[in-house]
Amino acid sequence: MNCIKEVLMAKGIKQIWLSERLGKSYNMVNAYVQNRTQPRLEILNEIADILDIDVKDLVVSNKKGTKND
Repeated sequence: MNCIKEVLMAKGIKQIWLSERLGKSYNMVNAYVQNRTQPRLEILNEIADILDIDVKDLVVSNKKGTKND
């Protein structure tokens, strides 16, 4: 699972803006945001660069009780 939706909301950024910067269709970015499709690590890194955040802020930990530990 990823936290792209939460980061976009916190930064006030629209999915269409991200799709244009990323060079992906709106539908693909929407699939990432809605967690229907998980982006490859390379794409997550590119999204993090575009949003000027650490890639760790885009993923949900698989460990219970923690987010990014």
